[in-house]
Parts: sequence; C-alpha cells; structure tokens
Amino acid sequence: MFIFGLAVVFKLLSIQFLQGDVYKAKATERVVKNVVIPANRGNVYSVNGNLLATSIPKYDIRFDALTAKSKTFEKYVKPLCDSLSKYSGKSSNKLENDIRRARINRNRYFLLARNIGYSDYIRLRNFPLLNLGAFKGGLIVEQTTKREHPMGGIAQRTIGYERIDEKGNVTRPGIDGAFGVKYLRGVDGQRMKQQIGKGQWKPLSDANEIEPKDGYDVYTTIDVNIQDIAHHALLAQLEKYKADHGCVVVMETKTGEIRAISNLGRNKNGHYYERLNYAVGESHESGSTFKLMALAAAFQDKVIDTSDVVDTEKGILSFYGKKVRDSKHGGYGKITVSKAFEVSSNTGIVKVIDQAYRKQPEKFVDRLYAMNLNDDLDLPIIGEPKPIIPDPRIKNGRWSGIALQWMAYGYGVSFTPLQTLTFYNAVANDGVMVKPRFLREVKEFDKVIEPFEKQIINKKICSKEAISKLQALLKNVVEKKHGTGHRLYSENFSMAGKTGTCQKDYRDKEKLNYISSFAGYFPAENPKYSCIVVIHEPDKGVGYYGADVSGPVFKRVAQKIYTDTPLIDEIESLEVKIGAIENEYESFYKTAQTYKTIMPNLIGMPAMDAIVLLENMQVDVKVTLDGSGVVKAQSVNKNTKLKNNQTVVLKAS
Repeated sequence: MFIFGLAVVFKLLSIQFLQGDVYKAKATERVVKNVVIPANRGNVYSVNGNLLATSIPKYDIRFDALTAKSKTFEKYVKPLCDSLSKYSGKSSNKLENDIRRARINRNRYFLLARNIGYSDYIRLRNFPLLNLGAFKGGLIVEQTTKREHPMGGIAQRTIGYERIDEKGNVTRPGIDGAFGVKYLRGVDGQRMKQQIGKGQWKPLSDANEIEPKDGYDVYTTIDVNIQDIAHHALLAQLEKYKADHGCVVVMETKTGEIRAISNLGRNKNGHYYERLNYAVGESHESGSTFKLMALAAAFQDKVIDTSDVVDTEKGILSFYGKKVRDSKHGGYGKITVSKAFEVSSNTGIVKVIDQAYRKQPEKFVDRLYAMNLNDDLDLPIIGEPKPIIPDPRIKNGRWSGIALQWMAYGYGVSFTPLQTLTFYNAVANDGVMVKPRFLREVKEFDKVIEPFEKQIINKKICSKEAISKLQALLKNVVEKKHGTGHRLYSENFSMAGKTGTCQKDYRDKEKLNYISSFAGYFPAENPKYSCIVVIHEPDKGVGYYGADVSGPVFKRVAQKIYTDTPLIDEIESLEVKIGAIENEYESFYKTAQTYKTIMPNLIGMPAMDAIVLLENMQVDVKVTLDGSGVVKAQSVNKNTKLKNNQTVVLKAS
C-alpha cells in the first residue's frame, strides 16, 4: 500500500509539474478556440454597373442569461421583452418567462433572433440590456454571409458561386467561382470562442481578434439588357420545341467581350433553369456550321473557289459504303460552291473537299490548326474541353477512310458553342480572332486594381480575299431566297450567318436526336455583335432544323438589340455630306418647289418622301400607300391638275 501511495503521489507531481503545461494547453484547446470569420465576398457587376451577385450579411442574436448581474437583469428584463414583443409580435409576458427560465437553467446561448438583416441587427442591439454589450448585458452576435443574385435565375450559372461542403470539397462554377480565389474571396478574420457545453460556442468578446478584409469587386462584360433579351428568347424557343437544353451567347465583335450568355436545361417537371454552362463546357459535333471552317481552309489554300461548279449527284454520295445525303430529296443538280454553302448541300461541300484534299488530308487538318481550331480558349471559367479534330498522323482511333469526308460537313469534329462562335466572330472581325472575355476590370471601391484588355489569338486566320468570300457566303445564306436562313431576312437590318442541323446519337436509331444551331453576326456590314444559338433535342414532331429552331432566337436577339441600342456610335461627324443623299434631297426640293397643284412624277422616289410631298401641296389630297419601299406606280398621271379631296394611290415595293 505504501508503494502504491508513492506511485499515486509521483503521478500527481508528474502531471502537475512535468506535464502540466501540455494538459493545460489541451484543456484550453477544448474550451477555447479561434473561429474563422469569413470575409465578405466582393460584388459582381455588369458592364453597365448593375449588381449581379453580392454578399448579404446575416446575423443571429443570442443572449447569455448569466452574464448580467441580478440587479441589472431585473431592471432591464421587462423593457427588453417589451421591445422584443414589438419586433417579433410575440407576447411580452411569454418572452419574459422564456428568458427567466433560461437564466434559471443557466442557458448562456439563448436564441433571440435568427438570420436577420443588418438594419434589424442594429435595432436589436440597441434594445434594453442588450445595449450594455457582451460583458454587462450578455449580447452574443454571430455573423454569416449569404450570396444573393439580384437578377434571380437569369445568368445565375454563368455568374456562378463558390461552395465548400462538409468534406472540404469545393465547387466553383461561373465567374464567381473562376475569380473567387484571386479577387472576390478577401481575407478571413478570427474570433475567440469558448465552449459552454452541448457543442455550443460563445464569443469571448464583442469584437473580432482579426477583422476580415472584404474581397475586391469584379466588373464583368455582361450587359443585363442583352442578357435579359437572350434569356427570354431562348426560353420561349425551348418551351415551344420542348427541347432538352440550349444556350445562346452574344459577343462584341471587336473586343471579344461577352455581352450575354444564357444556358437553360429542363428539369423533371418540364421547367427550364440554369442547370449547366453548356456554352463553355459542352462539346458536340458541329454539323453544318463547320462548313464555314472547311471552306475557309479550301479558300486559303486556293484549291476551291465560290464559282466552281459541283455535281450533287441526286443528293447522295457514297464512300466505303457509307452515304452522305442532302436534306432535299433528289439533290440540287449542278450548282456553284457558293450555292452549295447557301443551301447547305452536304454532298456539294463534301465532294469539293474530297476532291481537293483526298490525297493530302493532313494539309486540310494543318490548315484548320493554323486557324487555331485545335486550341481551347484557355478560359478562366472551368470546364472547357479541348476541340476534337481527327488527324491521320495521330493514332487515336479517330481517323478512318471516311474521316475527311465526314469532317467536311461537321461530323467527327467537336467544339463547344463558344469555340465555334470565336471562329465566326473572327470572320466578322475581318480575320482577327479575339479571345472571349468575361471581365472588364477589378476594383476596390473606385480604385482599379486590375484592368483586362482585349487579347488577340490570331491576327489573321486567313487572307483578306478568303475572308471576303466567307462574309459574302454568310450574308447570302440570309439574304438570298434559296438560302437556308432566308426566313430570318429583314429589310430593317442585315444579318449574316449559317444554319446547322446535326444528328445526335445517330448510331442508335431509337435514340436518334438532333442539335439545331445558328451562328452568325449583325449587322452584316461592319458587324457589332456575333451570336450563336444551340438547342439540343427539340421535339422531332414539332421541328428540328436549325433555321426553324435556333434561327428565330438569333433574329429575336438581333432585333431587340438593334431596336433598344441603335448602332449610331460609329458616326464621327454630323457634317459629313454623302453625294447620293445630297442629290436625292436636291431632287425632292426641286420637285416640291415646282409642283404645287400639278401631279409630279413620283416613280422611283422613296414612298415616304412621296407622301410628304403630296401632303404639303397647295391642294388637299388624300394619299393611300400600297406596300413599302420605292414608288413603282401612281394612280394619277404626272402633269395632271389635282383637286381638293382627290385620292392618290401609290404602289411601292
């Protein structure tokens, strides 16, 4: 027993003097710890200053029922409960009973209000007893932040977020995720908390040991007006064709700034929402939109010209037993390469590419490489796949005896919508390929931390002559009556582009579906914006051709942008005189001065000018206009004496 007693004494002395500091540290660690206070993330703004994403502070107000002395508690508990009653609508007596019970039960973490805003937080901390602070009044304030998107579901996936789950896994989609670590996140603070039992932790003071530093604000290139137009135009078409998902991207031609990007997918209930960023992350076979790339290579190598004639051979070609078919039964006969592109003849384009490159397919592939079509865009937004282009020199199973022919009309190759748009934008930009850009600048209040400038990927994807031919082809697709995009044609403004209808899952006939697309730019002369629309798996019973499904979205976006933001910023001086307009005005003025009561010759005159001229004569005539444009016929012959209340009918076209 004596030896056992000595052992106990020795152990006590050892714990007290030899291991005391270690156990004290462990004890302190268990009851007191530094808790991270997350910094407020910076705001995300549109190009015109609209708020796209912001961190809203939220507060939990708790009460340490043991902190206040008995005299202080009794003095202020009733006024406190009266104030809380006015705030919450609960009975003051019930609140007082709950708080007194908390004091009896030694509750040091009693909840008064949860998840309230800043204004309510300021109001509550000024209530009686709570206004004495943490040490005298028992006030406990816990702050968290919640990320809000003022625009709601519009562009929510593109704007993005940063989330960390319980296991530490981080999800960072969109702009918020891409630039969160470097700019938006800020520097976290620290606050000492003490464990008070039952897994609850109470702050030791009313202030933080290290104050968090808020993140920088990010100004994107997104225009909320164009974004709203694109979102609703896409949504309407997805609903009409009951499609699975789709995307639309609008890019400023000269700078590469993304003005709008909308991605909508359908859930189980048939509703559409921003499910994934299809424009950046979904690669698929291009179909007929790739024909522009194929002809660009051929024009640059000067192995094909637009005036060359090709025999479409009744709309069917065969290569190693595999058939290439035109959508028009019987084909188009013998047509020019230009028309083959405009009517989107598969056999026509495949035949000329096969004849030009069958002996040197690597030459065709190298030309595509030279136009940067094999390179990804190196976007800050994660998830972009690398383009797929079969190469006979690379043994990866993608090259076969029909690879060249299938590539010619967009099969076997794979690009994301944004990668395809970047090429079309280069054609619109006279051959200069610019990198798509989502950010304009990073700011701290009014101070610019980092600006983002235009980046050029390729100064000239092909010669000026080749670019001119490509631009003419894209314009003809819309303007010429035989063009696949002619139903998009408008007299009010010009557009240029290419339709695309690609089969999806074509190896299994039961799963066969379609991808409908339209890529192009507007106006056709001196383009301001380029745009691509891609819609996956439209209901085949309703329609699936690119001109029907995706084309109207493109037209709607172009029309609304053109209407809401007239492209007049290119005018340098209002004093510039244009000869044709000056002559037209002189002719109008001379006619108006000469003919006061006599019917003039109005044929060839713009209809609006003709109406103005007749309505301002010295006789009161009624003018009826049939059609629009230029006057082609008039009901009263020239040099005829006009009478009051006489009706003049003008036919225009």
